Amino acid sequence: MYIYPDNLKSKAILWLWELRDIGIIGVGCLISVFALSQLGWLPPIVLTAVYAFLSIRFEDVSILDFIRYAAAFFFGRQQTYEWRA
Repeated sequence: MYIYPDNLKSKAILWLWELRDIGIIGVGCLISVFALSQLGWLPPIVLTAVYAFLSIRFEDVSILDFIRYAAAFFFGRQQTYEWRA
C-alpha cells in the first residue's frame, strides 16, 4: 500500500520504509540471493537484513538516522563551549 505524504515536502513511504530504502533493500536482496546460491556466502544477506531493520521508519525517524546523528555529534561535529567570566 502506497501512503501519500500528508506534507507534500515530506518523502514518500511504502509500508515502513522510504522508497529509496525499498530500492536499496531490493538490490541488496538480489545480490544476496546470488551470493548465497552461487558462492555459498552468507554475509550479504545478513547485511541486507540489518539495513532493512535499521531503516524502518516510525514517525519520520529511523534507527539509522539516530545512529548517524549520534556519530556526527560524538565524532564529527562535536560542539565546543567557551566559558566567559
